[in-house]
Amino acid sequence: MKFHAIVLPSGKNTSPNIPKLVFQLAATLLLLTVIPLLLNRTSHSPLPFSKINIHNLSIEFDKTCDIFSGKWVPFPKGLYYTNTTCNLIIDQQNCMKFGRPDTEFLKWRWKPEECELPLFDGFQFLELVRGKSLAFVGDSVGRNQMQSLMCLLASVVYPEDISYRYTSDTNFKRWFYADYSFTLATLWSPFLVKASDADPSGHSYNSIMNLYLDKVDEAWALEISKFDYVIISAGQWFFRPLMLYEKGQLVGCHKCQQQNITDLTHSYGYRKAFQTAFRTLLSLRDYKGVTFLRTFSPAHFENGEWNKGGSCARTRPFTMEELKVDQYILDMHSTQVEEQRAAAEEGRKRGLQFRLLNVTGAMLLRPDGHPNHYGHSRHRNLNMADCVHWCLPGPIDTWNEFLLYMLKGEGQMAPGRKLQQNA
Repeated sequence: MKFHAIVLPSGKNTSPNIPKLVFQLAATLLLLTVIPLLLNRTSHSPLPFSKINIHNLSIEFDKTCDIFSGKWVPFPKGLYYTNTTCNLIIDQQNCMKFGRPDTEFLKWRWKPEECELPLFDGFQFLELVRGKSLAFVGDSVGRNQMQSLMCLLASVVYPEDISYRYTSDTNFKRWFYADYSFTLATLWSPFLVKASDADPSGHSYNSIMNLYLDKVDEAWALEISKFDYVIISAGQWFFRPLMLYEKGQLVGCHKCQQQNITDLTHSYGYRKAFQTAFRTLLSLRDYKGVTFLRTFSPAHFENGEWNKGGSCARTRPFTMEELKVDQYILDMHSTQVEEQRAAAEEGRKRGLQFRLLNVTGAMLLRPDGHPNHYGHSRHRNLNMADCVHWCLPGPIDTWNEFLLYMLKGEGQMAPGRKLQQNA
């Protein structure tokens, strides 16, 4: 199960023959090899985090290594944390608390082709971000990664919740690690741009919304200059019905099913949203941070769509024969890669870094990592499976291994650059 993280093609000139195209792209771009090994089905007791000598496994940063090209390999040695050792896991991702019976999905680890990806070291991470601040901007999958990070750091220290100093809105949270003077935040913005309900009957899971593609969502934009690191992402919300506006005028829609309105597809609004978000970051005079675009996190619904009985009951990663890559995933990934590259080129003129946290390829192979029916939320119909978010602990912890690896290389990739500390 090997994935080569190369630039996926743009969907602008794609053939309508989707099954054939998906097969060709999967064969040529996602060069997978079957691992002829099954997980050891003997029960393994998770090792306490303190028993894993991660310092001995650390290596020097190699900026020539593509950590995103690799494969999942068996790793039965233990977990960073459990739902009993980390009390920061919300019910929506607390799969073991709500009775998930299998644990094999926890016994795999990402192995890059060209190097070793060190295990996450909470002490090392906190030293790297000492005196700094990091914000996750996006939807609940971004918040999912942040909660993974907090659990990974919990083996070192728990933070203080300081959200009340800023807002009573629970979608905007801040934590402070006093011993390291490090601030961690999540800024809710599922579209990155200004949005409002268009359905007069009110908001629902699939209600139509207005998107103002050339107007940034000020809920995050007015706060972001204070942060040294920003991880920006967006994805699943762009599949809902949308009315799309530019310069105050309706220019089209997506899935609106209204006559005389052009359907511009999800890709149009998706690209425009990232363009507006990056243009905003580039234009903020006081913003000196490093921006990471975390690429699209694929869902894995099978036997139906999310609202039509779809579920994700697999208990191990995909094999080559099982993997299917839908065209929309290729489109969304290529859109992100193209816009990140454009922002990075423009950012160099200002001394700003825009980097790619390229998780899509690795996560395509992990249909086993979602809560399915083993995550609970007061906002969710429990008859619906959650195949969008990721169990904690689970494969999403790999995203923060990627992040730490990239932070360790920051000095080598930008020698002499000093990031602005949180005011």
